[in-house]
Amino acid sequence: MKRLKMIVAYEGTKFCGWQIQPGVRTVQNELEKAIATITSEPVRVYGSGRTDSGVHALGQVVHFALPENRANVPWQKALNSILPDDITLLSAEVVDENFHAQFSSLRKTYSYTLWLDNSFLLPWRRHFVWACGPLNLSAVDEAMKCFVGEHDFASFQNVGTPVSNTIRTILDFKRLPGETEQEIKLEICGTGFLKQMVRNIVGCLVEVGRGKAQPDFVRSVLERKDRTLAPATAPPQGLCLSSVYYGEPVSGESNSGRNEPRIDGKD
Repeated sequence: MKRLKMIVAYEGTKFCGWQIQPGVRTVQNELEKAIATITSEPVRVYGSGRTDSGVHALGQVVHFALPENRANVPWQKALNSILPDDITLLSAEVVDENFHAQFSSLRKTYSYTLWLDNSFLLPWRRHFVWACGPLNLSAVDEAMKCFVGEHDFASFQNVGTPVSNTIRTILDFKRLPGETEQEIKLEICGTGFLKQMVRNIVGCLVEVGRGKAQPDFVRSVLERKDRTLAPATAPPQGLCLSSVYYGEPVSGESNSGRNEPRIDGKD
């Protein structure tokens, strides 16, 4: 049976995360309800990874088994007409049955937005940034370099989902301008992520930027593989799953960890 691959954007503010949970509103549940109104039968939607409550997505990739009698439905238009206004379908395409939104991915990119002005916060940005205040950006840049490459990220994994190993590869990590002059965006790309790994990395970088730790502190925390040594987890609202890449690996890229059951979208 063919599958429908969809790219989905959502604002995570009013969701209790991606994954279906009894009695609460989740992205997966809203998508499955909307699709079932078209297929007239239950469906199971699979995502590239789970996002926590308050975490957003610009490029979440999902798939579901496409009934043959619904192959010609204009899915993007049809679903956007019935989905709630905090979920939008950006694209939809029929793909081979071997495609899997999670297990076929080669790398993922997340962004985390920080608000650096402690005198005010624009009301319409409050659900999309961490208002952390001023930071020493040179120190942040230096600390970011420590995360690039293959490392054991046990110190940056929160408890909750057992994994076979905690070694992951960060391919790129850069600082970009935010949507306003008060913001910066930290963009991280990797082959796989542990539970809340990105938010824990950002929490550490903010401590460095505030002068409470030196950039070399990152190396020592990585080497000691102890979560209790790393700073607190950054709040969810600054995090966004930006994109998921499928295709041939880039030169030197490994797929270490990409088939684990959870990525840092569970953040």
